[in-house]
Amino acid sequence: MIRSITWLVRLLYLPLFLLVGNGVAIYLVAEGYNQGWLVFLILVFIGISFATEKLTPYDRAFNEPQQDQRRDLLHAFMNESLNVIGVAVLPLFGGLLVLAPIWPSGWPLAFQLLLAILISDVGITLAHFASHRLSSLWRLHAVHHSVKRLYGFNGLMKHPLHQLIETVAGTTPLLFVGVPQNVLMLLVVAVVLQLLLQHSNVAYFTGPLRRVLAINAVHRFHHLNTAEEGDVNFGLFTTLTDRLLGTAYFDSERTIGTKDLGIASTPNYPADYWQQLMQPFRRDKT
Repeated sequence: MIRSITWLVRLLYLPLFLLVGNGVAIYLVAEGYNQGWLVFLILVFIGISFATEKLTPYDRAFNEPQQDQRRDLLHAFMNESLNVIGVAVLPLFGGLLVLAPIWPSGWPLAFQLLLAILISDVGITLAHFASHRLSSLWRLHAVHHSVKRLYGFNGLMKHPLHQLIETVAGTTPLLFVGVPQNVLMLLVVAVVLQLLLQHSNVAYFTGPLRRVLAINAVHRFHHLNTAEEGDVNFGLFTTLTDRLLGTAYFDSERTIGTKDLGIASTPNYPADYWQQLMQPFRRDKT
């Protein structure tokens, strides 16, 4: 009985996040519900992520706290608060950025969100790729790579300045063509759900979708602790840009554990939240 439940959870986990999570968000926005419901939806899926990682983990060691719970909570709170603020103030300046108002606002919200995901994925992936090539960007991005375990919640662990860079790279093309505020709200939810999926410690089934989607089985290779191995799989939502860059990689025989994570050149990278905010600006930069 337990095995049957576990198998069912592994089967349904990916569609639960991709289809149900985003589907509920689309419904809430389309029906004009208060934005607070989107925050509640995100919290529900964070809870699902934690609970399911206990039930069917990829690696049980990834479930063991490493004095990182408070830090990851602060990262998530700060970064998602900035996302909400950014969307909220968009009407004040968004119109100034429109170069060609060609966004297909008449399309159903689901198709508008899918288009926004595909466009933003290219910009975010390229910014991510550049962050492994330019030392000034790597100093900010190294915060995210300092993790010693992979679980859904630390997908939200980023230096706020690096999140800003990726956000600008992903949303500027959308703003240029007049994307509406409600689509950007949905995009924020989609990004959070995807980060939970991408860093998840749930051993969920992916099948051939791993060739197209940037899910956890693929993204773990990006967190390998050396540039020689980890400079692969930069995509947020898909592997499409990685395939164009020649950085898509997967090895079905490889098992990745805690010893493979972190930054090999800086094994003692600060773990405290406030120290991580300041680390990119110190002389002993990573």
